Amino acid sequence: MRVAAIDCGTNSIRLLIADVDLATGSLTDVVRTMTVVRLGQGVDRTGEFAEEALERTFAATDAYAAQCREHGVEAIRFVATSATRDARNREVFLSGIQDRLGVVPEVISGAEEAALSFRGATGALDAAHDAPFLVVDLGGGSTEVVLGTERPDAAHSMDVGCVRMTERHLEGDPPSEAQVAAAEADVHDAIDMAFAGVPVERTRTLVGLAGTITTVTAHALCLPEYDRDAINGAVVPIDDAIRACDELLASSRAERSALGFMHPGRVDVIGAGALVWRTVMTRVRTAVVEAGGELPHVVTSEHDILDGIAFSAAERG
Repeated sequence: MRVAAIDCGTNSIRLLIADVDLATGSLTDVVRTMTVVRLGQGVDRTGEFAEEALERTFAATDAYAAQCREHGVEAIRFVATSATRDARNREVFLSGIQDRLGVVPEVISGAEEAALSFRGATGALDAAHDAPFLVVDLGGGSTEVVLGTERPDAAHSMDVGCVRMTERHLEGDPPSEAQVAAAEADVHDAIDMAFAGVPVERTRTLVGLAGTITTVTAHALCLPEYDRDAINGAVVPIDDAIRACDELLASSRAERSALGFMHPGRVDVIGAGALVWRTVMTRVRTAVVEAGGELPHVVTSEHDILDGIAFSAAERG
């Protein structure tokens, strides 16, 4: 069945058109694309979508609708996450999407977001990786952590992400020590709440998803340009991933822009995303080691919530 999965987050809107075979559990990409629209611009401060952010998102959705028609899509599922959960004027956004796609967009909970991310990521993991898996999906407004083997056993959605932390704390270019410390305090508080309900010390394989983490991985691998095939499934020593985070956080926007793998829409927010990711990695490793285990590396996946949405769209028919 040919389906379209659309994931509309705080920073980007992404489209996956895929052929899904539920009998074999296979998913074959037809189109996989991303547009940075910054839908969550100012939402953390104002509680509402900005008009220009809605215009950017609607324009991208028009383009995605055209691609769905071109490729003969049989079913569409449109999922909206953190920014839409937070915005008072979400109905303007939701009605605009329905007008353009002909389907009712769904504002999903952090728990469902985590479950879809887990399904998408673990379904494509190499069998060499041991369970339980801790999947971390780091977005613009929220970060989901979900632990499980074949399905999620425990999950939590933290209200920290690259856009939210940038707007709230990291205004400097590069950010000051005081700004970094304030952001770290927020992230640690969020992690404290998350780890109270998610037994991360059981983690055997840490899996990172989404644009911040794939970009950090590109930097850790010293890629001259963004290479999805090189990033997908990459096994990176945690110390190398933390070092890449440190460098991106400390760099200026001009220095980030000069990196061949850096998407222009991530230049201003990658520092905050890197801060969140290094804090999560450090805390997870500490918990695992204190429980008598080890966690020497992190696995990066290009398969994420989009894949989970596509499978669910096919199941719905």
